[in-house]
Amino acid sequence: MSEGADPREPKASELIGEALGTAARRAGLDPSSSATTGHVVWKAMGGWRGVVESVLPSLIFVVAYTVSRDLVVSLIASVGIAAVFTVVRFAQKSPPAAALGGLIAAAIAAVLSLLTGNPSDNFVPGLLTNAAYGTAMLVSALIGWPLIGLVAGYLMGEGVAWRRDRRKRRAFFWLTMAWAALFAVRLGVQLPIYLSSLDPANRESAVALLGTLKIAMGLPLFAPLVAVTWLTARALYVRRAATPDADAADAPR
Repeated sequence: MSEGADPREPKASELIGEALGTAARRAGLDPSSSATTGHVVWKAMGGWRGVVESVLPSLIFVVAYTVSRDLVVSLIASVGIAAVFTVVRFAQKSPPAAALGGLIAAAIAAVLSLLTGNPSDNFVPGLLTNAAYGTAMLVSALIGWPLIGLVAGYLMGEGVAWRRDRRKRRAFFWLTMAWAALFAVRLGVQLPIYLSSLDPANRESAVALLGTLKIAMGLPLFAPLVAVTWLTARALYVRRAATPDADAADAPR
């Protein structure tokens, strides 16, 4: 067993940290990077292409449904633009994961809406995603294995050794709780509107409101929290690496 290893540490934590850390690094979220905060946030959003791919399918669905009141036409427009994004990604041989994920999500939402006849069901996958992510963040923080810590530990090459550092442990706990709060707020605001759409009398107004809120509570809330998370992790590691006496430098002032 290697020096410093803790036999009580579950192997699952290493696997989760590696998977999430790899995804974070591909998104440009590496605390050891010398990039500016703005560059990191912009890269995490995927640049202009990522922003367009994230926003346009929902926007087109809402606009098409508001104008036509035709569910099939609106879904074809939404799934169609997601398919175009994916085809362009493949044609340009650029990483297709984001666009392909958006296409799959749009297709699932379209099938669900067609099965129920409720256009608001187009937003159900997003509600479920927020519930799942929020729950995972909350549970991981409460049991002492905050997901943000697992990601940072993998990226910085220390595994789960950060759990023995009270400062890091506390910071990662609150960062993970902040992400859990983000997903909870999205769900708390949008779910009641979705439930109101189950009444046909509220359906049309609910579709427009859900679409607007999905966009407004998407990247505008995601970007600042990415910046805070990156800056905090960078302060915990980069400053410590540059200071000979790390413990003294990190002592509370």
